[in-house]
Amino acid sequence: MATEVNVPTLGESITEATLGEWLKQPGDPVAVDEPIASLETDKVSVEVPSPVAGIMGEQAVKVGDTVNVGAMIATINAADGAPAAATPVAGATTGNADLSDKAKDGTGPGPGEQPRLREGDGPAALSPSVRRAVLEHGVDPATVKGTGKDGRITKDDVVAAASAAPAPAPVPAPSPVPQVAPSVAASTGRKEERVRMTRLRQTIAKRLKEAQNTAAMLTTFNDVDMTAVIEARAKYKDLFEKKHGVRLGFMGFFAKAACLALKDVPSVNASIEGDEIVYHDYVDISVAVSGPGGLVVPVVRDADQLSVAGIERTIGDFGKRAKDGTLKMEEMKGGTFTISNGGVFGSLMSTPIINPPQAAVLGLHRIEDRPVVRDGQVVVRPMMYLALSYDHRLIDGREAVTFLVALKNAIEDPTRILIDL
Repeated sequence: MATEVNVPTLGESITEATLGEWLKQPGDPVAVDEPIASLETDKVSVEVPSPVAGIMGEQAVKVGDTVNVGAMIATINAADGAPAAATPVAGATTGNADLSDKAKDGTGPGPGEQPRLREGDGPAALSPSVRRAVLEHGVDPATVKGTGKDGRITKDDVVAAASAAPAPAPVPAPSPVPQVAPSVAASTGRKEERVRMTRLRQTIAKRLKEAQNTAAMLTTFNDVDMTAVIEARAKYKDLFEKKHGVRLGFMGFFAKAACLALKDVPSVNASIEGDEIVYHDYVDISVAVSGPGGLVVPVVRDADQLSVAGIERTIGDFGKRAKDGTLKMEEMKGGTFTISNGGVFGSLMSTPIINPPQAAVLGLHRIEDRPVVRDGQVVVRPMMYLALSYDHRLIDGREAVTFLVALKNAIEDPTRILIDL
């Protein structure tokens, strides 16, 4: 007897998802509530648990297919009557164990060769991004230690394994063999790969384009001297981590400074709904963090009521769970203002795009030493460019500049944050 596995309810207003990867293959034993597949929605990845214990049966859909809520995607057979796993075809690579055996006896991929991968390689199927990384770096998955959930291999694991592997010894070039008509592909080595956009990437593209088409976007810049914040962080970071159990970064300072500036200029924290302007007496800051499928923006609720430690702890938790793919839908809904820190990737300056229905987004950039004038003297200071992109339908240039100046003053003199000035 087989039990159907259906797509669970994914959240308010979400009616469909894309099958990202199969975590179990036909014939694999499955425990009750054990994830068998991963679904990609507009915001996060959701694992589908097995409703019963048994043996993985039919897979009704393929990776990349769109499925509706409630649709059947697989069956689980009873353990006593389950069909055995399919016998591998002679000469075919069926899993990490086979790859490992072939690597031992010298028949696996050699230097410069790419390992042969199939959709169900390994006891836990590799995701499309991991398979692509394995092929690009020529890494044997059997030699990679997975750090993902349930020991699954992540793209970072593959890259780390490729970096740690010793460079292969140079092999003398074979004598050229005359060819009458060599192919273009062989002579140029040019390749193409088509990868279907994930549902998250499709949603990001759609929302960003909608923002450009709807809002009258403008970006205003300023720069800020980071000397005071850097000195405060260096002085107290060890005590801060010992007391609060979280590292003291720069985002806590900027979030608190932004809360002060938003109270001074409430239109930056407002939004447009139809022909009405909605002003918020609270500050919910959306913080852009990097996940496996791209940037996601979980929300720090009531940031104006949190301490620097509370903000750092919340952002740190978001960053960790974004990498694990365990952020919840409700944690990315709402938000009245966004902070995006491109500086962690080395960005010098950018014009971030607002996240509707929000009216503004603050872009942070890398810190670098630059010559500036202080008291008539040219000195070197750690400077950062700030960028505020905003909806000009709601926020005037004067208000945007006022916001940035208030933020700049709070960062250059952090005492203002303590005394709410």
